[in-house]
Amino acid sequence: QVQLVESGGGLVQAGGSLSISCAASGRRFSNYVIAWFRQAPGKEREFVAVSVWIAGAEKYSDSVKGRFTISRDNAKNTVYLQMNSLQPEDTAVYYCAVGESYYSTTYRLMQRYDYWGQGTQVTVSS
Repeated sequence: QVQLVESGGGLVQAGGSLSISCAASGRRFSNYVIAWFRQAPGKEREFVAVSVWIAGAEKYSDSVKGRFTISRDNAKNTVYLQMNSLQPEDTAVYYCAVGESYYSTTYRLMQRYDYWGQGTQVTVSS
């Protein structure tokens, strides 16, 4: 069993930056796939970014590519999401998720992940 706790969310102005983190307990996740999803009000949860255990194998949604960076510290069992050039459309609850396997073509699907955090709110004002 893996427990995930997100933190670092908050309110930021458009164009600003914010970093959120997700700490895992229960197992070392160095061999796991770690992802961030987000869910805006009235919308479905969507994929944001994923970090595979292979360095340099990060992937991003088109909407955040070039602005967001996912990173992980396996020694601390923590994954981070650095968000730059934030826009109001980035407002959402952000969730981290852990998967035991990597699916190279379907990693964007929620059902590929086995454990989820409770989410952290990110609000971007215009």
